[in-house]
Amino acid sequence: MERVILHCDCNNFFASVEADMNPELKKYAFAVCGDPEYRHGIILAKNEKAKKYGVETAEPIWQAKRKCPDLLLVKPHYNKYKEYSEKIFDIYCSYTDLVEPFGMDECWLDVTGSQKLFGSGEKIANELRETIKKEVGVTISVGVSYNKIFAKMGSDYKKPDAVTVITKENFKTLLYPLKAGELFTVGRKATAKLKTLGVETIGDIAEIGEDVLENLLGVQGKAIFQYANGYDYSKVNHFQYRDAYKSIGNGMTFKVDLRTMADVRTCVYFLSDKVSARLRKHNVQCAGLQVGIRNTKMKTVMRSCSLDAPTDLAYDLAEEAIKLIEENVDIENEPIRALSVTGTKLLDSSGVFSQASFFDIEEHQKHEKEERLELARDKIRKKYGLEKLTRCSLMENDFGI
Repeated sequence: MERVILHCDCNNFFASVEADMNPELKKYAFAVCGDPEYRHGIILAKNEKAKKYGVETAEPIWQAKRKCPDLLLVKPHYNKYKEYSEKIFDIYCSYTDLVEPFGMDECWLDVTGSQKLFGSGEKIANELRETIKKEVGVTISVGVSYNKIFAKMGSDYKKPDAVTVITKENFKTLLYPLKAGELFTVGRKATAKLKTLGVETIGDIAEIGEDVLENLLGVQGKAIFQYANGYDYSKVNHFQYRDAYKSIGNGMTFKVDLRTMADVRTCVYFLSDKVSARLRKHNVQCAGLQVGIRNTKMKTVMRSCSLDAPTDLAYDLAEEAIKLIEENVDIENEPIRALSVTGTKLLDSSGVFSQASFFDIEEHQKHEKEERLELARDKIRKKYGLEKLTRCSLMENDFGI
């Protein structure tokens, strides 16, 4: 039986969520963007009205405002985006358990075995489109094909709120006239190299020859030749499948520069708190730590160390991170603009055991107390929300936290 793969892509996701939460926004050309006060001055998402002015994702706010002087700027609400994403993925999973996320707002679905219950791939795609629009308030575009690459390209082919079916019979007609850079995984550098051979379209990629492309682009050349000809046999992973994490970290650019170690301690504990919660969520502990430090001259320094014992506690991470910063930064002369804290050398928590030494029993008791505290904090935040419990040092802070 021929596979039936869908690729579902939420249209202008952040902007769509903001418009659903505040319908008045639909009257205006608006964009979701980082706050210039927090020094994140780029466009994260835009609605269709803003798109007509040429506003693009990832461009600076000043540039977008030049294109559209009346552009309304909206601050992001990431917790809400996560909520909407989870609702949408729940709907996907009601049709199949072969749902592979590709970011927060798009994914692949293998509905080959679902057709007996729900109908053809195109029918399922249209049902998903209508259901998500009605129940969540967001529109999606869906590509339907016999492999993941063409399904992905199908969701990009027509937007917004559309379904495109790409088959073995029509893929050359639909895709071959498109520019080479529109083939999934072909970026700017590859496009520039392809032009040196006169390769301008996806059809050209399919016809020029696998050996030629491999000589030009290496392994990528071989892959895009396969993709252009429809030879993609990669499977759609189960929704619960995740590649093993190699590291887990969080970083932030602060609203004001950190000029004292007291400031550093406050912000490091905030970041470590986030990292430790994620470590516990994924049932892993880290045996290594990395800190990224960016100063006001935009110079970034990365420093790392091995931990005495694997941990998933914010207290352990923060104290080691602060040591690394103290050893590598003259805070009085080098104010810090941004920081990141990352747990590395991850280990499955079920395989990590600790044993108290007779000589460090006091430290072991302190560690156990901190562990009980952080687990209790996890439970409270899970029940009442992340913002309901925070450190006193972060109350009414100036850092943008």
